[in-house]
Amino acid sequence: MDGSRTAAAPVTPTTPAPTTPAPAARARTDRAEAARARDRRHVWHTWSPLSADRSALTLTHGSGHRVWDIDGRGYVDASALNSTCGYGHPEVLRAIAGQAARLHHADLSVAGHEPAGLLAERLSAHLPPGLSKTLFVNSGSEGFDAAVMIATSYWTHVGRPRSRVVTFARGYQGATLLSRSMSALPRSRHLLSPPLPVTLVDLPAEPRLLRREESLPALLEAFRQAVGDDPDDLPAAVVVEPFLNVGGAVVLPPGFLRGLRELCDATGTLLVVDEVFTAYGRSGRMFACLREDVAPDIVVSSKGLTGGYVPLAAVTVQQHVHDTFDRDPVVGGLRYGHTTSGHAVACAAALATLDVIEKEDLCARAEHLGTGLLGRLAPLTRTEGVVDVRGLGLIVAVETVSEETAARAVARAREQGLLLRQIGPSVVAVPPLVIDDEGAAAVADGLTAAVAYATA
Repeated sequence: MDGSRTAAAPVTPTTPAPTTPAPAARARTDRAEAARARDRRHVWHTWSPLSADRSALTLTHGSGHRVWDIDGRGYVDASALNSTCGYGHPEVLRAIAGQAARLHHADLSVAGHEPAGLLAERLSAHLPPGLSKTLFVNSGSEGFDAAVMIATSYWTHVGRPRSRVVTFARGYQGATLLSRSMSALPRSRHLLSPPLPVTLVDLPAEPRLLRREESLPALLEAFRQAVGDDPDDLPAAVVVEPFLNVGGAVVLPPGFLRGLRELCDATGTLLVVDEVFTAYGRSGRMFACLREDVAPDIVVSSKGLTGGYVPLAAVTVQQHVHDTFDRDPVVGGLRYGHTTSGHAVACAAALATLDVIEKEDLCARAEHLGTGLLGRLAPLTRTEGVVDVRGLGLIVAVETVSEETAARAVARAREQGLLLRQIGPSVVAVPPLVIDDEGAAAVADGLTAAVAYATA
């Protein structure tokens, strides 16, 4: 050893880290473990295999476009289908509290209340002319039960009974028996007899091709054949989503709704548009049908209507459809509704949500952010294992080669603090419409990294 070197300074002993957590940390851990155990014992999670442990992600609170779990870990939330104004928006919270203090509810089969009238008027102002009457229910599934009942009853009222419905085989209108009967998706199938005749239309092209303009003629022709020209077997209604969400995050070709409107006009068929997911800014417009200036006969909307704060759905119909219900032989009106239909607190939350959408111009913001996200994610199409990148408004989907690949990407994103959704082989981002530029960049970067990890 070189004797000219000086000896190293002695290392001062340090106190070893405690092997047991501090009382506060221990209490937090105990609470988290108890909450998860309680969930596993008692909660039946929707649309989930029994082997899945949904309690692994137990959320406690949120703010804006972020949420936190019971362990205190934060996430950018790009998984909330109905989050319009984000979490903890003060205007919506004030509206809910104020209405609950004044009049929390009144059964609309007995009396009216001001929030329902104000909201129905407000929706009519945003929709194409003629869509002036709104029935309020509690969910999109209930809305489609009502919409189909309205459509088939209408034809009975005018003396030309029709009961058949035409819709997408890959469509999804809800989880009730009737709405499940209007889909060929494996997750929607049931073992009971369908309550009405349904003609299902298959996609004439893969989703990555269907969104192109050149796919429009084949898609419209498929619907023409399904509608048919037999005057004794014309459908009561054609029911479509402007964007097939559960059916595969499928973007439809431009001009589809306009062409379908013309087909329905030629056959007298009612056009029912499912805006449960796409309305209230999610599609980049207040309603997706406005992208093509199409006026449906019936519109069903729900998820973004109250921003997810309170359950509510709206079934808005053309005045001429509504007016035939004085011919109903039993009550001279609509024989449908629930005790909590048009709940006053839910209507107040919806009015406040619409205020936020309008004041903050969230429809235009959704279109702008969605376009930006698609641009940032477009290079993924050159990645092996990625089939397509597509979207509508603030809905962005990356289709991968398999469901397993998509599942790995979603799991990886969550590990890195980003919550995404999986629809079959696609990874889907649907952040709150109030997400800021920094949050949108985090979604783009996190989704890119997660897909790269899953396809490596």
